[in-house]
Amino acid sequence: MNGKTALVTGGSRGIGRAIAIKLASLGANVAIFYAGNADAAQQTVQDIEALGVKGMAVQCDVADYDQVAAAVARVKEALGGVDILVNNAGITKDKLALRMSPEEFDRVLSVNLNGAFHTIRALYADFMRRRSGRIINIASIAGVMGNAGQANYAASKAGVIGLTKSIARELAPRGVTCNAIAPGIIETDMTANMNQAAFEALARTVPLARVGAPEDVAELAAFLAGDGAGYITGAVIHVDGGLCM
Repeated sequence: MNGKTALVTGGSRGIGRAIAIKLASLGANVAIFYAGNADAAQQTVQDIEALGVKGMAVQCDVADYDQVAAAVARVKEALGGVDILVNNAGITKDKLALRMSPEEFDRVLSVNLNGAFHTIRALYADFMRRRSGRIINIASIAGVMGNAGQANYAASKAGVIGLTKSIARELAPRGVTCNAIAPGIIETDMTANMNQAAFEALARTVPLARVGAPEDVAELAAFLAGDGAGYITGAVIHVDGGLCM
């Protein structure tokens, strides 16, 4: 990936950070978008640059298209055109639907689904003109199976899957691929906040009998971003230890 530029949203922590570091280790210059944790974002940039490539972090609320367009313009000015887009930014606001406010439902969709559309929209014309590119959207098995207490999150990730397939069809004639990764139970800040007993019980439901690491997702993202995945588009690949089969 020497000479290529990747943009990873939600790249300061967890899965996004692991993907950013992995792409940098393969020679890509990497920009990350982050929502609010500037210290974590700067640490990720330092780790990227320690691998001998360029890194940058831009604060951006991906739910706001104008912010996304301005942030993408900053990345292009600093690092050149974007070759690889990874839509990872996401939030949860878990509650049973009975107790979930319309605002909580809308906010999760605005970040998780609209945010992915916004970055794709901001780079769409560039991908078309260059007749190349990789788009990787981080979905979830919740978007495939559903999950009690996550009507908003599951709906947003199901939407990401539909968005992935539609964009894949639109851009395939231009040589641009668009795929989705659906992680299962991955050890991140989100899962760290779960009740430990509940988390361990959930982990025992995984056929491989362990939770995943962010690096498990990053390895697949790196493959999909590379030349070897040039004939894969519109796919939704589970990284879940067999949980959703």
